[in-house]
Amino acid sequence: MSVPTMDSVGEPHSDVCVVGAGPAGLALALMLLRSGIGVTLVERSTQLRRDFHGEILQPGGQRVLDQLGVLTAARDRGACALDGFQVLQDERLLLDIDYRRLEAPYDCLLALPQKHLLAELLAACQELDGFTYLEGHRVNGLLRDGERITGVVAQRSGSTTVTVRATAVVGADGRFSRTRMLAGIDAGRIEAFDQDVVWFALPAPDRATGRVRVHRTEGGALLVHDTHPDRLRIGWTLGHRTWNRAAARGIGAIRGELAAELPQFADLIHEHLHSLSDLKLLDVFAGQAGQWVQDGLVLIGDSAHTHGPIGAQGINLALQDAAAAHPVLVDAVRTGDASRERLLPYEERRRPAAAAVHRMQRMQAKALLGRGGAVATFARARAAALVTRTPIGARITHKIAYGTDPVEVRTDLFEATRPEPARS
Repeated sequence: MSVPTMDSVGEPHSDVCVVGAGPAGLALALMLLRSGIGVTLVERSTQLRRDFHGEILQPGGQRVLDQLGVLTAARDRGACALDGFQVLQDERLLLDIDYRRLEAPYDCLLALPQKHLLAELLAACQELDGFTYLEGHRVNGLLRDGERITGVVAQRSGSTTVTVRATAVVGADGRFSRTRMLAGIDAGRIEAFDQDVVWFALPAPDRATGRVRVHRTEGGALLVHDTHPDRLRIGWTLGHRTWNRAAARGIGAIRGELAAELPQFADLIHEHLHSLSDLKLLDVFAGQAGQWVQDGLVLIGDSAHTHGPIGAQGINLALQDAAAAHPVLVDAVRTGDASRERLLPYEERRRPAAAAVHRMQRMQAKALLGRGGAVATFARARAAALVTRTPIGARITHKIAYGTDPVEVRTDLFEATRPEPARS
C-alpha cells in the first residue's frame, strides 16, 4: 500500500499507538500511561459518538475497572445493578442464575451506558502525561520496517494526514477491525449461531425488572433488561439473516408480534416503537482472528475475537484482554523488543479463554434461544432445575461472571509518582 506521510518533524511518536477508543482501548491506554508508557490513541468517531448495544458488565470486567479506579465514578454517572439472569418459558420461571451468590462487591451485573464508562476512562487518560488523542481520525495505512509494524497513518476527514510512529500498535477497533484488515489477518468468521438480534429501547419509568430476562415463547425468544435512565433494552431474536424478510412486513406487523410476545410491555411497545429506524440489527457471528500478534502488532477485544450477545461476555473479555496485554506491552517497550515472540504470551494466555466462551455461547444459544417442541421444553426445564437448585449453579455462575482466565490489573507496574485521575 502506498501511504502518504508528513514531514518527520510533524510526526508524533509514542511508545504505543492504540487504535479504537472503546472500553478495551481506553482501559489499556490508561494502564500503559500509569506505567510510564506514552500512548497515542486514534479514534474514528468524534466525541465518542458511536452506536453501542452491549453495555452489561460482568463482575470480571467490573473488577478490572475498579482496579483502575474508574468504576465508582462511571456508576455515579448512571447505571442499573441487575441481580442476575432469568429464563422464562411462557412467563413461567425456568432458570434463575442469581449473582447475589457471588462475593461482594461484584455480586451483580451492571448495565452501564458505554458513554459513561468511556467518558471516565478518557478523562483519566487525559490527566496523565504522555497521552495524545487523535479524535475523528481514520486509520488508512500501517507503517512497516520490513515485516515489522512501526506505526499507523491516519487522516481526519477533510484534513491532513498524520503519521504516528510507535514501538507497538494495538488494534482495539472492534469486530470489523480496520487495523486487523490492514495487517492482512483473517477475521476467522464462523456462522456459529442460528439467530440474529434486533435491539431497541423503550422508556419505562417504574417498570424495572432487576434482572436480565430471556422470555421464551412459541414464536422465539426475547432478551429484556433494565438500562439507565428508566429504560428497557429489548433484543428480539430472529433467524440468522432473515431480517430483510421481517422488515418487509412493516413496523405495524412487527409491533403487533412483539406486543403479543411481551404482553406485560405491550403498552410501551405500541407507544414508543414508531418505525423500522427504531430497530438496530446485530449480525450475530463468532470469530477468532488467525493471529492476535505480529511483529509490532497486538489485537485485543472484538478485533481478535467476536462473540454473540448471550451471556454478556464481549466487554468482559475485552477488558480482561487489556489487562493481560498490559504487562506484555510494558515489557516490549522497556526492552525495545516488540517482536511477535515477545508479544506472543498475551495471545497464548487469552486465546483459550475466548475459545471457551465461544463453546459456552453455542450451548447457551441452542438451550436458551433455540426452538423446539414439548420434549425440548421438558429437557430445558430439567437442566434448568439442576443449575438453579444445586451447587453446580454457583460454579456455573462464577465461571460466567469471571471466565476461565480471571485477569486482574498489574497495578504493581504503575508508577507511584503519576497523578491519580480526577473523579467526577
